[in-house]
Amino acid sequence: MSATQSLLAKSPLARSPAGDTTAAMIRTLIPALLLASAAGSAQAAPIEGDGVAWDIVEGLTTEIGPRLAGSEAEARARDWAKAKLEALNFANVAIEPFRTEAWTRGEEEARLLAPYPQPLAITALGRSVPTPAGGLKGELVYFPTLAALRAAAEGSLAGKIAFVDHAMQPTQDGSGYGIYGDVRRAGPAIASRKGAAGVVIRSVGTDFHRNPHTGATSFSDGAKPIPSGAVSNPDADLIARIARRGQPMRIAMTLTGRPNPDAPSGNVIADLPGRDPSLPMILLACHLDSWDLGTGAIDDASGCAIITAAALQASKDGRLLRTVRLLWAGNEEMGSQTSGGNAYANAHAGDRHALAMESDFGADRVWALRLKLADANKALGDRIKAAVWPMGIVPQSGPAHGGADISDTVKAQKLALVDLGQDGTQYFDLHHTPDDTLDKVDPAALQQNVDAWAAVLKVVANEPGTIAPIEGATEE
Repeated sequence: MSATQSLLAKSPLARSPAGDTTAAMIRTLIPALLLASAAGSAQAAPIEGDGVAWDIVEGLTTEIGPRLAGSEAEARARDWAKAKLEALNFANVAIEPFRTEAWTRGEEEARLLAPYPQPLAITALGRSVPTPAGGLKGELVYFPTLAALRAAAEGSLAGKIAFVDHAMQPTQDGSGYGIYGDVRRAGPAIASRKGAAGVVIRSVGTDFHRNPHTGATSFSDGAKPIPSGAVSNPDADLIARIARRGQPMRIAMTLTGRPNPDAPSGNVIADLPGRDPSLPMILLACHLDSWDLGTGAIDDASGCAIITAAALQASKDGRLLRTVRLLWAGNEEMGSQTSGGNAYANAHAGDRHALAMESDFGADRVWALRLKLADANKALGDRIKAAVWPMGIVPQSGPAHGGADISDTVKAQKLALVDLGQDGTQYFDLHHTPDDTLDKVDPAALQQNVDAWAAVLKVVANEPGTIAPIEGATEE
């Protein structure tokens, strides 16, 4: 029985004699309802806006797909981006190469050996080193939290494999990613310093699918790199249940991904020239690279689509006063000091910027506004608030934070910031998983982002006065 049929069968109308005729009429509509439902599940073209944003997301995910930093696919994506931005009549479109720390994925397999043999859905973390030839086998030691791992005695994990659990929950603003993401970012290095031969973590995600979430880790402060992977949330639940039974666990895993320390990457930049080139420009950023499990639709093809379409939409009524600079950054995902954001800050230290914005949180609807402006620009802030208020986008407490692709430039030039916060309730269901694909992008929500960004750009890029620097500006 289909979901539609089940609902009809349970309805009081369908079960009542008086409703027999009407219920029969409704049942004749089931095939049409099912057909409409099936059509709705397929990705449709957008019906709002001019379709520029959708065209970018669709094209990048279809024609290029996964764009792991340092890979041949990332190189093809740069060429694709340059051609697209030139076709959209941006000026000064250029690829700016740089060398970077990257990572290459390999074979991935894991299974519990004891007490209950079971396969596990696992993916390696960026910067993981390969397991020994023939894989790695050992005792699996359960830690319910990162704090519990930190508290383990030095040397207590010698020859063992640590498992680090956590309990990430969805939030609208994505605030849980900071603390729970540390399980991935810092957990492997901590386990290594305790003597572990390998580490497995619960995926940093909020879904219940058997899809593990990848992402980069960091072996800082001299920690020896060890094989590091993340299992899906259902598999993490399994491990936690077994741990509560108090029975020793053993695991076998094979991860052959390896660091690629001197790989080619690059940024793509483009300008929408303003009427007054003497004024410091507005910097809009996204990142072009993606993890390789999905096709990088929400992370971050959507961001590149949003900033590009918004710049064009904002200028439809005439050239903006200030130049708008687009940065499609390379290698954001590894989070290294050789990222695209860092490379841009170094290459364009002499360029004058006034304000920066970044889109890197998917494609769901914008609901929140945060600003980081000098006191002298309070009136500018009020105009920004007024521009997005009719869309239901409201100011939130606390300053704007920016993002990884603009943070180095923001720090160096003490730039003002505007954050347009998207609804992140479902973002970490998809983040860094095989499910990061085009069908997860809602065209109407994507266009709402474009409308919001364009409304802000019409204000900030037409500001004739000084957009003052922020003393001590930083990405917080």
